[in-house]
Amino acid sequence: MFVTILRWAIGVVAALLAVAAVFGFVISIAFENEIWRRRTRRLRSWLGVVALAWFNGEVWGRVVYTLVHWAG
Repeated sequence: MFVTILRWAIGVVAALLAVAAVFGFVISIAFENEIWRRRTRRLRSWLGVVALAWFNGEVWGRVVYTLVHWAG
């Protein structure tokens, strides 16, 4: 149950970052605004961090689960 909540939370954060990055990209292209272009790059970087954190949590969660249930 706890893992499901974490997966949904990270999914929502990733989706919000992706929407914000696309919005910033559209604004930066439409108005040729360098400030929005930098913000979009920063949001895209944070999206990568969230994706890597999710992957790391999935892998290490499975490792911990296996170790706990090894002798089971």
